[in-house]
Amino acid sequence: MNLQLLYFAQLREKFGIAQETIQAPASVQTVADLIAHLASRGGTWQETFSGEQAFRVALNQDMVALTTTLTDGAEVAIFRPVTGG
Repeated sequence: MNLQLLYFAQLREKFGIAQETIQAPASVQTVADLIAHLASRGGTWQETFSGEQAFRVALNQDMVALTTTLTDGAEVAIFRPVTGG
């Protein structure tokens, strides 16, 4: 399945890229599967997606849970939660 991944703010800085298109393996069916797949890259990716750090995910510009099923050609935006003051 083809996925367009977008990284914002701190994640863009950590990974050194703002976006990428990936061909996800068949085992990637949900947002949680995608996060695990990205964590398997190791290094900063594993550190970021290990569960220690909070992040949010939008699928086709709608906020979603990790259990949400992905679709071919989807846009997946990943970013840190934002607080204001």
